[in-house]
Amino acid sequence: MTTLVVCLDRTDDVGRKTGLRSPVVGWEAVRALVTDVGLADPEDSGVNTLLESLRVAQNLRDENEDVVVAVVSGDRESMVSADRAVAEQLDVLIDDHDPDSAVVVTDSAEDERLIPIVESRVRVDSVDRVVVRQARDIESTYYLLKQFLADEELRQTVLVPIGLTLLVFPLLATTVGPAEGAAAITTVIGLFLLYKGFNIDERLTRLTRQTRESLYSGQVSVVTYVVAAGLTLVGLFVGALGVSSLEHTSGVVVPAMRFVFDSIPWLAMAALTASAGRLLDEAIGEDPIRQSFFNLPFIVLAVSLVVRGFSAYFLEQQNVIDPFVVPAAELGVLQNERIIMGASERLALFVVTAIVVSLIGARIAASVSGTRGELDRPDGGSDAGLADGGPPSAPDVEREPNGGAEAAVNSDADPDPAPDRTDPELTDGGADSNAGPDPSENRER
Repeated sequence: MTTLVVCLDRTDDVGRKTGLRSPVVGWEAVRALVTDVGLADPEDSGVNTLLESLRVAQNLRDENEDVVVAVVSGDRESMVSADRAVAEQLDVLIDDHDPDSAVVVTDSAEDERLIPIVESRVRVDSVDRVVVRQARDIESTYYLLKQFLADEELRQTVLVPIGLTLLVFPLLATTVGPAEGAAAITTVIGLFLLYKGFNIDERLTRLTRQTRESLYSGQVSVVTYVVAAGLTLVGLFVGALGVSSLEHTSGVVVPAMRFVFDSIPWLAMAALTASAGRLLDEAIGEDPIRQSFFNLPFIVLAVSLVVRGFSAYFLEQQNVIDPFVVPAAELGVLQNERIIMGASERLALFVVTAIVVSLIGARIAASVSGTRGELDRPDGGSDAGLADGGPPSAPDVEREPNGGAEAAVNSDADPDPAPDRTDPELTDGGADSNAGPDPSENRER
């Protein structure tokens, strides 16, 4: 069993300080590298990382394991080029030594981002992060502060918000008061922390990239999404108008139910429009349409019916809306009177209708997906022909008992017939069986 003890250096500190090109492989080479890095920068934690790599390799050798110790460095131009350089060096090490597992040694969170690259090429049994103990005095604190100020990313993340706070607080304190200024600054800091905590910047970047790709590719969903956004605004506006038309009502339940009752049709139309655009994009594309895209419009309609039914129930209980009335109709000789449905009957009607709509949607989605699956089969759906009474497929022809295609193939490939049968019409006990079936016999059968 061969174990690769690899020391990761994403920012190429080893190459920048010693001028050596990585990877550096072998016990003696890494031990010499410790001296070179220590002479170039004795305060660098990379020296301790190299020593830790040698210590881990020595412990594994004491356990009678075949160990290869190496140092892999990235690139200083960009993080992408650094990761690609590390990936190329790992490929070279794996091709040369063929390790069964690896032990990764790092000294920072920046280097630990390379671990997935190592895991994609060889099994990682352990990750050893080196933490250097520092003396807790004024000099070490000053040194750490100096190192902190030298990091550009940390400066932009920490110092810029603190500087803006110190500038804005005196202005707010003199204009609106100290308490209001402190509240405003605290709110801004809280929003900034939430912005960073939820990775909103990355989400916005990904959304912008997806929107640009959708516009360039000419997807129908771009137009339907815009229409859905407009319908959503209309629904919110109609719901707000419904709430404003209420008389003085205590509590928030009735206004909330009124808002939902008035806005849910528009919101449902918005969701149906968006799902229809997504379904059209899937239909235009080359990949088969997933069953969920067929089922989504029916689910949206069913949920909207249930929500509107429950909101109507609460509003009718409070006498905000009138009962549901089924008008009278004349159908030839049949006549029915006007039917007035109560709150419970209306709710039951909406719930039952929603269940029926969802069942119909599931049935249609399953049938459409099954049909597309048969059309996409490589054999062209030959089993459907058998179900309809069409001609049998090739395997069925070969299974014909009285000298079909299989007998012809077997007579050419193997002159000795498989079954030992004695035809009563042959006087020699079936000696002419190799000659194949008699055409006249087939015609008689």
